[in-house]
Amino acid sequence: MTLGDAPKIGPAIQRHRRAQHLTLERLAALSGVSKSMLSQIERGESNPTFAVLWALTRALKIDLSELVAGDAAHQDRGLELVTLAHTPEIRDPDGAWTLRILSPPATAGRVEWYEVDIAPRCRLQSAPHAVGTVEHLTALSDGLVVETSLGRQELKAGETARYRVDVDHAIINEAAGAARALMVVLYG
Repeated sequence: MTLGDAPKIGPAIQRHRRAQHLTLERLAALSGVSKSMLSQIERGESNPTFAVLWALTRALKIDLSELVAGDAAHQDRGLELVTLAHTPEIRDPDGAWTLRILSPPATAGRVEWYEVDIAPRCRLQSAPHAVGTVEHLTALSDGLVVETSLGRQELKAGETARYRVDVDHAIINEAAGAARALMVVLYG
């Protein structure tokens, strides 16, 4: 391996950061690595120490080997595998809900899809998104309700609700057990 063949760690860090919808500021806060150092690393202008890489992988919840190896083995055969351990998640601090980001980083801000888990009798409340944005929620279990400032719709397992999200909106689990759904967000 020559220096030119060295893994491109900066772009890999940037890809993982964006996939988890983290700003440079937020990753800096989570990792303890300064925003300016993160920016230099992502642009390939600085080579991080092992300690910095360790802090970043812990903050991003990824394995160090993923940064070094990248997805080259899977891309060579036209297939990319993202294991459950490497699927980015957004979690409610109180444990009410979890969003698993299933869409690739390249589609962020245009089309995104998520696996949604909501604890019993809990809700995922959201502020309005950009004008023209629409969500498609397919219930994988009974008990889910979509509520917006424009109306309310109960869903049974297998049903899909399509609704504007450029207004206040929430997904509510009214069931006694955990509820699951798939959500696609189409930005306007």
